[in-house]
Amino acid sequence: MSKKEHWETIYTTKTPQEVSWTQPYPTLSVDLIQQLKLPLSASIIDIGGGDSLLVDALLELGYSQITVLDIAESALKKAQKRLGDKAYKINWIVSDILDFVPNQTYDIWHDRAAFHFLTNPSEIDKYTHLLSQNSNHGIVGTFSSEGPLKCSGIEITQYDEAKIKNTWGKLMTIDQTLTHTHITPFDTQQHFIFACLSKMD
Repeated sequence: MSKKEHWETIYTTKTPQEVSWTQPYPTLSVDLIQQLKLPLSASIIDIGGGDSLLVDALLELGYSQITVLDIAESALKKAQKRLGDKAYKINWIVSDILDFVPNQTYDIWHDRAAFHFLTNPSEIDKYTHLLSQNSNHGIVGTFSSEGPLKCSGIEITQYDEAKIKNTWGKLMTIDQTLTHTHITPFDTQQHFIFACLSKMD
């Protein structure tokens, strides 16, 4: 099964309460975006956004330039159905992030739990350069060294502060890193580390 087929199957056969990444409200992501104090017209892209509620939260806060990218079209269709008449306000992109060719520079590049699925050094290098060359700020959440080794049956790459510095330090300014414990719909814990990045002067 291809990567795309895997994720299409997940989103067509499981409800939000049956997948570990579901959040009732994306509090940390919203807080980190608002900490940047950018205007509501700031361009934001959510990488691997799936049917996450982040897009709903950002719309509610008044952000007007939002893009959601995911490899699974079925995930985006779920989000579009949920948003109803508001869906037209969003730019939806079906793509593997490694195939994505941005046509603009984003003010904020947000990624909660997509980056850590890249385990090949060349893929990680491609992603980090993609973000650094096409965004002014990055918010990247990944499983920490205390987190799971797999998600949805797929191996991931764990990160700690040293690995974040080694991965991003030459490409972006690392404004802060912070740890976060996500409580899954199954009432289990997943340990994340978030890196907040900005374009180097």
